[in-house]
Amino acid sequence: MQFHLNASLKNVHTFSIDQTCDALVEVTTIEELISVYKDSKWSALPKLILGKGSNMLFTDHFAGLIIVNQLTGITLTEIDSHHLLHVNGGEDWPSLVEWSVGKGLGGLENLAMIPGCSGSAPIQNIGAYGVELQDVCEYVDTLCLDTYTVKRLTKEQCLFGYRDSIFKHALYGKAIVVAIGLALPKEWKPCNHYGPLKSLPIETLSPRTIFDEVCAIRSSKLPDPAVQGNAGSFFKNPVITKDHFDRLRLLYPSIVGYENNNMIKVAAGWLIDQCQFKGVIEGGAQVHPNQALVIINYDKATALDVIKLAERVRQSVLDKFDIQLEHEVRFMGRQGETNLDKALEILV
Repeated sequence: MQFHLNASLKNVHTFSIDQTCDALVEVTTIEELISVYKDSKWSALPKLILGKGSNMLFTDHFAGLIIVNQLTGITLTEIDSHHLLHVNGGEDWPSLVEWSVGKGLGGLENLAMIPGCSGSAPIQNIGAYGVELQDVCEYVDTLCLDTYTVKRLTKEQCLFGYRDSIFKHALYGKAIVVAIGLALPKEWKPCNHYGPLKSLPIETLSPRTIFDEVCAIRSSKLPDPAVQGNAGSFFKNPVITKDHFDRLRLLYPSIVGYENNNMIKVAAGWLIDQCQFKGVIEGGAQVHPNQALVIINYDKATALDVIKLAERVRQSVLDKFDIQLEHEVRFMGRQGETNLDKALEILV
C-alpha cells in the first residue's frame, strides 16, 4: 500500500472536478483494509471508501483519508435452479454485467452500463429498466468496523428500497461492503415491460438482445464519463401521490409516471425537460443537451458550478410542479457527507 498526501481526486471520481483530500490509499485485500483502519496514524481522520467514484460530488477539499476499493475477484458456482456469483466489492459493475451475458447467464442484462463498482451497487440498490439489484441479490458481505470481522447480511437484512438500503442508515459509517452474492435463475424470464424494451420482438428476446438494447439506449442518451465528466442521473425519480399526479396530468397530459406501491414514480428527466433546462450552463457545468437528468462537467467546472445549477433545476421543478427533487448523487463535504442545502449554505 502507498499513501498519497494532499492527493488529487480528479481521476478517482467520474465528475473529474479538480478537488483534493488529505490522503489517499488503494487497498486490494480485506487485510489491507483492516490495517488502514487500525493504523493510529489515520485514526483521527474521517475516512471514505470510494469505488469508481461514479455517484459522488466532492463539494470541498475532503479533510480525511480516501480509501479506494480495489478488492477484485469473481467466483461462479451453481445449484439446480440458479447460477451463483460471489463478487468482490471492487469489481467494475459494467464489466461484470458484460461478463455474465458473455457466459450466457441471464438476470443482469437490464443493469448494463450502470457506472460504479459492485460494492456500491447494494448501497444504492441500483436499478434500471424494471430491474433493481435487490431482484438478484442473495447476500452482502460487510466488514464490521467495530469488530473488524466480516458479516454476511441476507437480502432481507439489507432493507432495500428505491435507491436505498440499510447501508445509508443504520450501517452508515459502521460497515464496508466487501463482496456481494448474486443468484441468477437458470429458467430466465425477460424483463421487457419498461420503456423502449417493450418494442423488442418477443421471438428475439434473450439476455444478449436486452443487453445490447440497453447499451444502445444508454449510449445514445448518457454521456461517457471518460469524455465528459458526470455522475449519471443527478436526481432521483420523485414518488408522489396519485391525487397529485392526476392533478398534474390534467395540466400536462404527456407527463411520464409509473405506479409504485400505490404511489406514482414520476420521470425526473421529463420534469426537468419541461422546465427547458437542456443545454443550460452555469459556469463550467451544463445540463446535458440530450438528457435533462444529467449534469456534466462541460468546461473545467467547479463543485460550486454544479451546485448552483442543481439548485436552479430543483427550484424550477418545485415552482412548476410542486415536486421537490432529491439528488441521487452523493455530496461529500470537507468533513463528511452533506447535501445540496448544506452545500449551498457553505459555498454560496
